[in-house]
Amino acid sequence: MPTNDAPVVLELSKVVKSFGAVIALRSGSLRLQAGSIHALIGENGAGKSTLVKIVAGLYRRDGGDFRLDGAEVDFTSTAQSKAAGVAVIYQEPTLFPDLSVTENIFMGRQLTGRFGRIDRKAMRHEVERLFTRLGVAIDPDRPAEGLSIADQQVIEIAKAVSLDAKVLIMDEPTAALSGVEVERLFTIARSLRDEGRGLIFISHRFDEVFALCDTVTVMRDGAYIATTPIADTTPADLVRQMVGRDVTELFPKQDAAIGAPLLEVENLTSPGIFHDISFTVRSGEIVGLAGLVGAGRSEVARAVFGVDGYQEGTVTMKGRRIRRGQPTEAMRAGIALVPEDRRKQGLVIESGVGRNITMAIRRQLSRFGLITTGMENRAAREWASRLEVKAHALDTVAATLSGGNQQKVVLAKWLATQPDVLIIDEPTRGIDVGTKSEVHRLLSELAGQGMGILMISSELPEVLGMADRVLVMREGRVTAEIARADATSENVMFAATHASEHAA
Repeated sequence: MPTNDAPVVLELSKVVKSFGAVIALRSGSLRLQAGSIHALIGENGAGKSTLVKIVAGLYRRDGGDFRLDGAEVDFTSTAQSKAAGVAVIYQEPTLFPDLSVTENIFMGRQLTGRFGRIDRKAMRHEVERLFTRLGVAIDPDRPAEGLSIADQQVIEIAKAVSLDAKVLIMDEPTAALSGVEVERLFTIARSLRDEGRGLIFISHRFDEVFALCDTVTVMRDGAYIATTPIADTTPADLVRQMVGRDVTELFPKQDAAIGAPLLEVENLTSPGIFHDISFTVRSGEIVGLAGLVGAGRSEVARAVFGVDGYQEGTVTMKGRRIRRGQPTEAMRAGIALVPEDRRKQGLVIESGVGRNITMAIRRQLSRFGLITTGMENRAAREWASRLEVKAHALDTVAATLSGGNQQKVVLAKWLATQPDVLIIDEPTRGIDVGTKSEVHRLLSELAGQGMGILMISSELPEVLGMADRVLVMREGRVTAEIARADATSENVMFAATHASEHAA
């Protein structure tokens, strides 16, 4: 943790930014000291991303102070920001897939030798030195294509270190990482802090904030709320500051009458992906599907819905067998799938909210093959209202919404089909604590109305807080089925990491 007299490397004070009539930042403030890891948290729409984009040179502020190493700056491009010593590590880096790791790190600034020729040997040696310094083993010569998200992030960090960046911003870097990958990233982050760099860590995961960070700044509704040493606060304090109220029940699970079987999956097998998967989802029941990243949970969900095929087994809905690879048949039978990647698989990101909500029911809305905007808007308005989607209008482009509101739009789209079974993959990934509570309450209400829900989640508190039964997968197999009353973090993780069964 930095001392009180550690130099301030980045300071923003009362920064303002508007986009037309929309005020994205009312009063953004942040003070980052050298040799510290500073958490920046807040609900989606709190202004965190706008503040970061100003630091990164993507946006120019409309007002307020912005200083780097004590000198006032006003970046007009990302190149200026990088040249001044700022680096941003995004959740999903954008490397050039056909170029090698070394070429990506030195893109646009290749080392040259005699006669101005590119010195590939010198660049490779420098990359090896960087990776040794960061404690990672990545082949400098391999193409970037096929690298894991974790390795891509390490490459971006190596690039930042090679540029001697004094400020590194990590924006939701752990969302797609396994536990081992997260710990490696944290080890690297701590080593960079110990070198005297200042790091900003943006995350919705409080366990990570408390494990990694020295200080935390909270934003709400585009404004600065508070900065506190991490040792002097609690998750409950941060939640109150983020949402402006007590979120008394993050997992508002209602008791529901569990009825007859709806979805029955028997001996589902796809060689090399998952094997002999069997389970049942009943009316009024939330079944949690847990396991580590790569266990095969999402692949099973996609196979059940018909997006992906499978070699053996059966999927039955209310006694009716669903043919493999037939998502339209699954939809007609009453199954809906909210996918893990809402931006790529759940939304037409450049279309409006109304068009997205009605995407799956356009056939039902049409009259003699025609759909009017009025028909579309009436149907969309009902669901946008029920899920409290925060958008200026139904024609608001989905890409401009916060992550939480995008998730609500995807949910609205599938709930508009009036399914009997909802398969929802990572329902609250990347959304803020207030919206998480809303999504959990909605799932509980749907189960109370008799819907069966298969909920896939990598967040153990979510699984334990919401599921009536927990199925645990490991390496493509179900290793345990645990009743709600018996499910604990310990026995779920045991089943996720051990091949033998550990059912309660």
